[in-house]
Amino acid sequence: MEIVLKHMGEHNALSFELQQQAPSLWHVQIHAPQELVQFIYQEAVKSLQHEVHAIGFVKGTVPFEYVEHNLKSTLNSHVKDFLLSFCVMSHLYNELRNRKIVVAGAPRLHAVDISLPNHASFTFELSTLTPITLHDWKYFPFKAPKRKNYKDLDRQVELFIKEEKENLKNSTNSSADIGDWVCCDIALADQHNQPILGEFVESLWIKLGDEEADVSLRDIFMNKELHSQFITQSPALQDYFSPHLAAKYNFIITIKDIIKDSFFCLEEFKRHFKLKTNKDLNLKLIEVFSYRNDLSLRRTMAEETLKLMLAKHKFDAPMHTVLRQQQQLLNAIQMNPDYHVYRVQKDFKSSVKQLAEKQAKEALLIDHVAYQDNIFVGNNDVKSYLGLTQRPRMKEFIYFEPIVSKQHGREIPIPAYLLKQICLREKTLNHIIHHLTQK
Repeated sequence: MEIVLKHMGEHNALSFELQQQAPSLWHVQIHAPQELVQFIYQEAVKSLQHEVHAIGFVKGTVPFEYVEHNLKSTLNSHVKDFLLSFCVMSHLYNELRNRKIVVAGAPRLHAVDISLPNHASFTFELSTLTPITLHDWKYFPFKAPKRKNYKDLDRQVELFIKEEKENLKNSTNSSADIGDWVCCDIALADQHNQPILGEFVESLWIKLGDEEADVSLRDIFMNKELHSQFITQSPALQDYFSPHLAAKYNFIITIKDIIKDSFFCLEEFKRHFKLKTNKDLNLKLIEVFSYRNDLSLRRTMAEETLKLMLAKHKFDAPMHTVLRQQQQLLNAIQMNPDYHVYRVQKDFKSSVKQLAEKQAKEALLIDHVAYQDNIFVGNNDVKSYLGLTQRPRMKEFIYFEPIVSKQHGREIPIPAYLLKQICLREKTLNHIIHHLTQK
């Protein structure tokens, strides 16, 4: 039996149609509005008119109709890539989160139906899990691991706080600089720099790297102030949205947030962990300064929390999810210089498989708790999360695998919808730890 749940917002909105294919398999179909498809198509044709070499025509004078007729495959690929990067993927993830649909693994692009210049639809395949019956976990007995009682740890925390307060005091540049994270909204403008289809805005977070390879992306945002707005045809952004066609879209950029690298914001940290006093701040920071057997107190606490939750909630992760997680682990381990030492160990394969299964189950259980307890994640949560990445020691407060912001040695834009998904899990884990340790 096929179940169809269809949602269509106001005019020009992306659609969202959910179809059940099997007990744990769903398809989501997303239709892009005609006006958006037409605009992207026309801009692509205009770009190709200036790039194509055709017999009988001077470069830049190839007729619109010639491009339409002879470069259909290129136009299809461009429209598909641009729509996926600019609005379809963010719409998919946001709707899944809003509808509290737990997905085992990542959604997979199943089919694309494009009929230019007017129509484009995308079908994604989702694997779901039978809802986990959550017990009243807030009353589970939990013995939190203890810190080491070395006075030197307290001095290290005090020194960290003192240094960051000094850094804040000495930080006089509020504009975007090297090392900062910048959040921006990106909209489209026509050839006269007038906004079009204003409801379509893609949000990205970008770290301003210090390498030569980062120059083209970094220069877009360097020295820009919070809430500033400008128009750019930056090749770095063109390449992000359309890697296979050198199009020249006019992007309207609005700077929504800046996380400074020059100081670690202690007040933001206190808000993130619901800390009321300076004593609470010190106790929380001790968690990443106190180590036992090469594990921080914070990491141990997170591991023990999830171990308890999984022991009380028995379920199996879908095999394909475990296999994908296993492959990701192997890819990461292969980058380790000691990989060849690890792989000859007798229990190497079984250990990797066990770890993959554990990580897959942790993510699924955390997602169920997030939706049952109505955990909301917003821009401030993303800001707090990225703030933790600015200091090596503070990264210990991040449990789940952080998103990679670099590819091939350079910083790349990170979509806000992906960061929100990661932050939702971290916030939910903090939520569980908070309740289990407050007894």
